[in-house]
Formats: sequence, structure tokens, C-alpha cells
Amino acid sequence: MAIVFPVRGEYIQLDQLLKAASLVSSGGEAHIMVEEGQVKVDGKVETRKRAKLRPGQKVQFGGETIQLVAEEA
Repeated sequence: MAIVFPVRGEYIQLDQLLKAASLVSSGGEAHIMVEEGQVKVDGKVETRKRAKLRPGQKVQFGGETIQLVAEEA
């Protein structure tokens, strides 16, 4: 089952998302996971640590799927 994550504002950076969703313990750990090609965005490996992710996108990491949604006002 996917984790539904509300995005505040226009976007969230990939490294911040992994930390905010409690899938990594630190920003440094997030950077390592992304550099190692362990994170997919919309089914494709993403190697930009600070990739801007927007509502509607899906992130896959460590057996989890995060569905980004717009935060309700």
C-alpha cells in the first residue's frame, strides 16, 4: 500500500521527502541512497538528490511507494 504524502507548496526535494516520510534517518543517508540508484521516481531511477517532486508523482524506495498529493488548503 502506498504512503500518501501531502506536498506543501509547489514541490518537495527528493532528499527532503525521504527524510520527511521516515524512510531514512538523515539527509546524508538520503543522498547515499539516491546516489546508489536505489530510488525511483515514476518508475525511473532518479540520481538527482534535490530533484523537485510535485503532486501526482510516485516515488519508490525500500519496498515502499510514496504517492505525492497536493496539500489541502
